[in-house]
Amino acid sequence: MCVGYCRHQGHSSASHWTQGCLPGHHLCLHEAQSGVCCCCSALRPRYKRLVDNIFPEDPKDGLVKADMEKLTFYAVSAPEKLDRIGSYLAERLSRDVVRHRTGYVLIAMEALDQLLMACHSQSIKPFVESFLHMVAKLLESGEPKLQVLGTNSFVKFANIEEDTPSYHRRYDFFVSRFSAMCHSYHSDPEIRTEIRIAGIRGIQGVVRKTVNDELRATIWEPQHMDKIVPSLLFNMQKIEEADSRIGPPPSPSAADKEENPAVLAENCFRELLGRASFGNMNNAVRPVFAHLDHHKLWDPNEFAVHCFKIIMYSIQAQYSHHVIQEILGHLDACKKDSPRVRAGIIQVLLEAVAIAAKGSIGPTVLEVFNTLLKHLRFSVELEANDLQGGSTGNANLNTSSKDSDEKIVQNAIIQTIGFFGSNLPDYQRSEIMMFIMGKVPVFGTSTHTLDISQLGDLGTRRIQIMLLRSLLMVTSGYKAKTIVTALPGSFLDPLLSPSLMEDYELRQLVLEVMHNLMDRHDNRAKLRGIRIIPDVADLKIKREKICRQDTSFMKKNGQQLYRHIYLGCKEEDNVHKNYELLYTSLALITIELANEEVVIDLIRLAIALQDSAIINEDNLPMFHRCGIMALVAAYLNFVSQMIAVPAFCQHVSKVIEIRTMEAPYFLPEHIFRDKCMLPKSLEKHDKNLYFLTNKIAESLGGSGYSVERLSVPYVPQVTGFLIWTKKHRR
Repeated sequence: MCVGYCRHQGHSSASHWTQGCLPGHHLCLHEAQSGVCCCCSALRPRYKRLVDNIFPEDPKDGLVKADMEKLTFYAVSAPEKLDRIGSYLAERLSRDVVRHRTGYVLIAMEALDQLLMACHSQSIKPFVESFLHMVAKLLESGEPKLQVLGTNSFVKFANIEEDTPSYHRRYDFFVSRFSAMCHSYHSDPEIRTEIRIAGIRGIQGVVRKTVNDELRATIWEPQHMDKIVPSLLFNMQKIEEADSRIGPPPSPSAADKEENPAVLAENCFRELLGRASFGNMNNAVRPVFAHLDHHKLWDPNEFAVHCFKIIMYSIQAQYSHHVIQEILGHLDACKKDSPRVRAGIIQVLLEAVAIAAKGSIGPTVLEVFNTLLKHLRFSVELEANDLQGGSTGNANLNTSSKDSDEKIVQNAIIQTIGFFGSNLPDYQRSEIMMFIMGKVPVFGTSTHTLDISQLGDLGTRRIQIMLLRSLLMVTSGYKAKTIVTALPGSFLDPLLSPSLMEDYELRQLVLEVMHNLMDRHDNRAKLRGIRIIPDVADLKIKREKICRQDTSFMKKNGQQLYRHIYLGCKEEDNVHKNYELLYTSLALITIELANEEVVIDLIRLAIALQDSAIINEDNLPMFHRCGIMALVAAYLNFVSQMIAVPAFCQHVSKVIEIRTMEAPYFLPEHIFRDKCMLPKSLEKHDKNLYFLTNKIAESLGGSGYSVERLSVPYVPQVTGFLIWTKKHRR
C-alpha cells in the first residue's frame, strides 16, 4: 500500500491509512470519518476544503479558530458561495446527528452562528434555508442538549436584521416544535426546566423574527396563536400555582428571569401583546379564554385576573375596548355555566375595566352596561326560579347554596357597574344613570326596557334592588352644577315611583341615590346619624346661594319630593336607617335647594308629620309614631339653626328640653336606642311636648318670613301615582 503524509497530524505509518475512493487512493483515519479522500482533496471545491478544515480530529478540541477565520473571510469575499457552504455544512451536520457525534454537531452549529453574524448580504437568503434546516434537525432529535443547542442558534438568528424580506419562508414547524418543548414532561426536573426555557425562548425568537419581517401577519394567524399563547400560559400557570402555596414571591432578579420559565413566559407574553395591532388583537386574546376554560381557571380566578392584567397593561391603550368586548362575548357564551364561573369572568371584567378606565374605553360603554344588566336579570331569574322550585331536605340545602352563589354573581356585576360608572366623565355618567333607571321595573308604567315576565314578584323586587344598588354606585361622587342636570324629570319620576316604596330596602336605596345627586358640597357625612345637634355651626356646613335653576326645579318638583318623604315616613316596615335617611333628605334639601318659600314648605311638612303621628289614621305601631316625632324634632332643631331666627330656635329648644325631661321617647337619641320604653298612647300628652304652628308662625313672621301658608296644613298632592298606590295597596 502506498503510504502518504497526513496533513492533519503528520502520520506516515501504514496503520493510519485506509483504502481511498479509487484504487491507489488512500484516506487517513480522520478524513475517513468525514468521507474526504486525502489524495483527491486538491480537486475538491475550495469551500468544502475550508469547511472540512474547521473540524479538528478530536471534537473535544473545539472549532479550529484559524481555519474558521479563513472560512469567514471566504464567505464574506464570495457571498455567492454562502448557499453552497450552508448546504455542505447541513450535509455534515445531518450525518453527525444520525451518528450521535455530538461534538461535531456543536462545532458545526458554532460555525453556522459565526457565519450568520458575519454575513449580511442579500445572498444570505439561501444560506438561511440551510441553517433553518439544520436547526430543525436538532429540534427533531430526541436529545435535550441538541434541542437547546438548536434553540440558541435560532434565537441568535432571530436577532439578525436581514436587508430584504423573505416572501417564501415560513416558521410553522418552529412554532409547533417550540410550543411542544414548552410542555416538556422530561423525567429529570432540571432537564425539563431547561427544555421549557428553550421552548419559550424559541417562541420569543419566532415572534421577534416574524414581527420584524414583511410577512409578520402570518404569526398572528389563529393556528399559530392557538399554540403559542397556551404554551406561554401553561408555564406562567405552573409558577402561579406554586406561588399560591408559599405566599407572595419576591421580585425576580435578572438571573431568575433567565432561569425561571414562568418569568420568561410572562415577559414573552407581554412582548407578544405589545406587538399586536388593531387587526390581530383578537387572535392573541381568544386563546387565553380557551386555556382558562379548558383548565377550569375561572374558579378560583386568581390566575385569570393575573393574565388579563398583563394583557391590559401590555396592549396599546386604544385597543382596550377590544379586550373588554372579548370578555363580554365570553360572558355571554358562558351564561349557562356555574355561578362561580360567571362571577370569575365578571371579576376579570372588573379588573380590565379598572385599567381601561384610566385610558380609552372606546364605543363599548353602553354595551358593557347592557351586557352586565342582562346577566344581572338572568342571575336574578335563576335565583327566583330556584327559590320557587326549592323543596325540603337536601334539595333545600342545594337551593340555598346556589342562591348564595347567584348573589356572588350579582354582587360582582354591581361592583363592576359601579366602578365602571364612577370612572366615566360626567356627561357619560348621566347617560348611564338614565340607561340604568330605564331598566328598573316600575309598576304601572311601560318605561322600563328589562324583560321581567319570568321573574315573578320576588324576582322583580330583587332586580329592583340590584339595579338601584348599581345606580347608587354610579351616582357616587357625581357633581352637577344644577340640580336639574342631576335630577331631570325623566329620571326623577320613575325614581320616586310608588312601586319603589313597597319595601323598606327599596326606599333606602332611592333616598341614598337622591342624596348622591343632591349633595353637591359633600355635607352628607356631617349629617350622618339622626340626632339633636346642639350647635349646627360646629358642623361647618358648606352651601351656596340658591341659583335660579334650582329655584325653578323646586317650584316644579318640590311637591313630588315632599310627598315622597311624607309617605316614606308613614310606612310600617321602616327601620332606624329609614328615619336617618329621611332626616338627611330634609336636611340636604334645606342646604342645597331651600329659599324662604321652600323653608316654609318644609316646616309645614314637618308639622304635618307630627300631626299624623298623633292622630294615627294609618294605625302605625307606637315605635313608628315615636320615630316620626323624633325625626320632626331633629329636623326642626336643624332648620331653626340654619335660618338663625332666635325666637324659632328658642321655641324648638324649649320643646326638646321638656321632652328630655318628660317624654324622651320623642327624641332620636332615645327612641332609636335598644329597649327604649314606649308610651301606651299619645293622646294624653301635654301640648308643650309638641311643636306648635302658631308659635312657629309668630317667631318667623317677626323675622320677615311670609307665614300665611303655615296656617294651611300640608296635604300631599293627589297624583296619578298616588291614586295607583292606594289601589295597589287595597
